[in-house]
Amino acid sequence: MKQSSNMEIARRIDDWWSIAKYDVLTDPFGRMAKAALFQIGIPGAGAALDTYSAIASAEQAITAKTGILGLASAFTARLTMARFFIAGFANKDQCDTWLPRVAAGQTCVAVAVSEPGAGAHPKRLQTIAEPRQGGFMIHGRKAWVTNGPIADIFLVLAVTAVEDERERYGLFLIPREMPGLIVKQMPVLDALAPGSHCELEFDGCEVPATARIGDMPEAYPAMALPFRDVEDTIGTANVCGFLSWQLENSAAHIAQSEDNASRLGRIAGLVSLVHAASRLAVAALDGEGQEDPARIIGVRQLAHDIVDEICDLLPSDGAKDDVIGRELAAHDLLSTIARESRKVRQIRLGNSLWSEKQ
Repeated sequence: MKQSSNMEIARRIDDWWSIAKYDVLTDPFGRMAKAALFQIGIPGAGAALDTYSAIASAEQAITAKTGILGLASAFTARLTMARFFIAGFANKDQCDTWLPRVAAGQTCVAVAVSEPGAGAHPKRLQTIAEPRQGGFMIHGRKAWVTNGPIADIFLVLAVTAVEDERERYGLFLIPREMPGLIVKQMPVLDALAPGSHCELEFDGCEVPATARIGDMPEAYPAMALPFRDVEDTIGTANVCGFLSWQLENSAAHIAQSEDNASRLGRIAGLVSLVHAASRLAVAALDGEGQEDPARIIGVRQLAHDIVDEICDLLPSDGAKDDVIGRELAAHDLLSTIARESRKVRQIRLGNSLWSEKQ
């Protein structure tokens, strides 16, 4: 199954590359749709591609070919959000309506959890969904909505009730054209292009009861919280692709010597370990093996060290191309996303080592 999946993904990546390689950022997602890349990871595309591992493989391949982290992460966000939230929690009618459109590249899904000045902390979120006859009235604001400027539908987390001083959350599927929903531009982060973000404002946005995704009483621990881990895990594939691209493209700027050859060989070995650890981590999302938080921490830290070591080998006189410099800036920026949640996991892991000895 894995071999057939990898071969099919490689074929589609080659199809995409044949039409995009000379101008990758012109209509990037339209060209991906032509190569059927948006079918990857979406139920209905065939068992071989119906996995998180398939999404990660495509993401890694895109970054390895282009070095453009923002392109790969924007591509992957569309698929991961659709697979996790819609395929994972939506009812049959919702899945039948939206998943084929996502797979065809006709519909872009964006998830709205974070809010201005609050981040994604559940005790600070203030967007509310007031029950009304036959539906909900939504008021509030969201920020840093990935792919928001090009999204067709938004999955919005909102407070539906407060019980015993604790907020209860629901997730709502809201089309972009819904009255009362205002999409606001945010400053463009050039390093992450063509990835983009926006703010959302809900001013009496009324949605039907059928807009709610899932029937659980509390969507935050059931959806928003685990999605952070899914997103972070699949994101290691982007890191792997970037390491391969950086190593290949930096080598031409590194002076040839026995010492540098030895260091490059060592780095190549470490990159191979990062790739293997990433594959194991993503496979666990598909039920193959056990999830291990230490693995993700190790991948992120080792990748950071590898990037630093490659940069240390580059000449200090600035004799490297602008593309490498730009993507290094993108790597640094992406590494700050979800940094606090990673720190929490790292502390928890460290504390567990003390607990085991007591």
